[in-house]
Amino acid sequence: AAGPRRGAGAAPPPGWAPCRAARAHPPPVPVAVGSVLSSYGWYILLAAVAVYVLVQKVSRSLAARPSGRPGAAEAAEPDVVVRRQEALAAARLRMQEELNAQAERYKEKQRQLEEEKRRQKIAMWESMQEGKSYKGNLKLNQQEVEAGASASAVPKSKPNKKPLRGGGYNPLSGEGGGTCSWRPGRRGPSAGG
Repeated sequence: AAGPRRGAGAAPPPGWAPCRAARAHPPPVPVAVGSVLSSYGWYILLAAVAVYVLVQKVSRSLAARPSGRPGAAEAAEPDVVVRRQEALAAARLRMQEELNAQAERYKEKQRQLEEEKRRQKIAMWESMQEGKSYKGNLKLNQQEVEAGASASAVPKSKPNKKPLRGGGYNPLSGEGGGTCSWRPGRRGPSAGG
């Protein structure tokens, strides 16, 4: 009633070959890795080279630094830090004092200029009240100021320049201008018709 039992010595049914099936179809994982490598192999290679170069640069920069964090040596010696801070504070104080002195000098110059302008205005007003020309007084005052300013500077000599035209030059009359002179044309009816 029951079919023949297979035993240890019984032959397998026809078409059944477990070893051949395992060899003919390899597992799917290596096939997927192979397809990824064939598609993106160059990109993976370039990324690996970039990571390698980056790691080399980082290791060199860490090796060049004496300690892992900046200021670690200074933290170990608080006296050095205190001296450096005191030197910085002293330098800042000196710079501030120089700046204050420059500001005072500038204010003093401005005060002197304002005082000189006020004196000129007073002198001008007084000369106007007396009926004199204030321009002459103004020129004298300016010459005094320039003389005081030029006393500190080295005087420069100006070369003697001859005038461009003679004293008798008058552009309206045409005299003294040399060979070129303008003469108005004859008035009359236009010749055309």
